[in-house]
Amino acid sequence: MKNKADSIKNTVSEVLELPKDIMLNLPKITMVGRIQLYIENHKGIIEYSTERIRVNTSEGILKITGKNMIIKNIVTEEMVISGDIEIVEFS
Repeated sequence: MKNKADSIKNTVSEVLELPKDIMLNLPKITMVGRIQLYIENHKGIIEYSTERIRVNTSEGILKITGKNMIIKNIVTEEMVISGDIEIVEFS
């Protein structure tokens, strides 16, 4: 459920044509084929194994399932996951 501040930010984003992922701190997920996943604006790792990675975001838990997965790079709000990615879902 959005609060009033999010509603105002959403309106400003639309009027000024600014990216919503920046204005609302939404996760931005970019997938390259089934071999790499780039996540921006995450809130931390909840679970990490070679077959399942769960990441906290402002929109809920992002669950990535696959094989031979590794986190290749991680910084404050960005990460890159590589491997055989099978499923990407929010829960």
